[in-house]
Amino acid sequence: MKMASTNVMLRKLIYTLEKQKKNLWLAVAEELKAPSRKRAYINLYKINKHTKPNDIVVVPGKVLGIGSLDHPVTVVALSFSKSAKEKIEKSGGKVMSLYKAVQELKDFKGKTVRLMKQ
Repeated sequence: MKMASTNVMLRKLIYTLEKQKKNLWLAVAEELKAPSRKRAYINLYKINKHTKPNDIVVVPGKVLGIGSLDHPVTVVALSFSKSAKEKIEKSGGKVMSLYKAVQELKDFKGKTVRLMKQ
């Protein structure tokens, strides 16, 4: 499949994800190949509803700050709104970019990881 993205960093990220040969990262790479207008936009209330404390959530798109979190989670995403970052950190959770998560893949072993797409 030909990638249409002109963002060199995004193309490198997709390439790196595909090299991992893990189903989660292959699914994220496929989602990132879509045009930016078709990428996932996930609100905090949805993350709160579908996670338990200390889960890891992977969003192949942007996390928005509508809603709140009542437990700490690690959210890995392509980008975050300012309010989403503040609310995640206020709940005791962590914010991590996909770029950084790829470098720290070993930290994900043995933990509950959820992929949220829509």
